[in-house]
Amino acid sequence: MADEVAPSAAVLPRFVAAGAGRMGRGIAIAFAYAGHRISLVDLRHRSQQAWEALAKEVQTEIEGALRSLVQQGVLREDQVATLAARVKLVDAQAAPSALAAAEVVFEAVPETLAAKREAFEWLNRHCTPEAILTSTTSSILVSELAPLVHRPERFLNIHWLNPAYVIPVVELSSHEGTAAPVLARARAVMESIGKLPVMCGATPGYIVPRLQALIMNEAARMIEEGAATAEEIDKATRYGLGLRFAALGVVEFIDFGGCDILHHASREMSRSVDPVRYEAPPIVGKMVERGQLGLKTGRGFYDYEGRDLAAYRGDVLARTLGMLRHVRMLHPARDDILS
Repeated sequence: MADEVAPSAAVLPRFVAAGAGRMGRGIAIAFAYAGHRISLVDLRHRSQQAWEALAKEVQTEIEGALRSLVQQGVLREDQVATLAARVKLVDAQAAPSALAAAEVVFEAVPETLAAKREAFEWLNRHCTPEAILTSTTSSILVSELAPLVHRPERFLNIHWLNPAYVIPVVELSSHEGTAAPVLARARAVMESIGKLPVMCGATPGYIVPRLQALIMNEAARMIEEGAATAEEIDKATRYGLGLRFAALGVVEFIDFGGCDILHHASREMSRSVDPVRYEAPPIVGKMVERGQLGLKTGRGFYDYEGRDLAAYRGDVLARTLGMLRHVRMLHPARDDILS
């Protein structure tokens, strides 16, 4: 990793991660892996000793992450130094120059409004009017942060999932004032580094955290109740729940089995487990009333009119078998008779 205290304006990267913590480092690795140089900007004024300690820590973590990819056969050892050198660690003194050269900035400071406010004061002062500013917040609404930005039309949230350099999905959340070309450009940048952008509204928890928090809490609750051990729950989720949802999206899964199945299962678990946690939302009941049950009726959350359903079912089976092969649990049929 190159340590840039006063980088030359001629070679300043177009991308900046503002905040040199875990998320900023992960974003930097993602861009470096995709062939881009990126400035990793530390916005805190530090003593020389503290700066040197941070630089060593960042270098160790980035090179360590890259070497873990070498161990998995994703990178070659001779690529580690090359990729690490694409990350330019910049101190607070040189931050204005790095920010002034940025096309897209990813704010990645701690999850407090005070820290975000301070960071965006930096970005407002030093970024150009054309720069796209984003926050990586996982808990603060984009609409709450937009007032902190001088040009809110060029602002949105981009939520990365850890490890940022491994997980393909990034969740883009815009506010009412985000300009359409800005959103399109942010999406294109994410796609250009191999990410899979998904769009969601200005809503708490985005998509992935909102879903996974429910599942994780319910798993902890089952342990607390003595329903199952941690080990049994993890086997069930890795090779049952998780495997199926890796082959089918959650909403696609509802349609594939039938919205009526979710409706009845929710009713029974509301009665036997908890009337609040398992109450189905009104949309499920309305779809059942209308007979929009999914694949078996030709319409559910998706419209299957004109679709080759046999081919679709075959594709779902292929996806599922692919996951079974991945976890080495696709066993050949036996030719002999055991009993």
